[in-house]
Amino acid sequence: MERLQGEAYAGCERTVDAHVKNLRRKLAAAGGELAAASIATVPGVGYKLDAPRA
Repeated sequence: MERLQGEAYAGCERTVDAHVKNLRRKLAAAGGELAAASIATVPGVGYKLDAPRA
């Protein structure tokens, strides 16, 4: 986060994690095709969206 925002960044380090958690919950509640999509955690990198193939 410091590389992206600079040294003056004062936000919470877990903000992105909280947003991803909420997105996962909403995808699961949506059902159908959206429920098949998942947000995968890639250690040391971040996140990626695994969408179902048509």
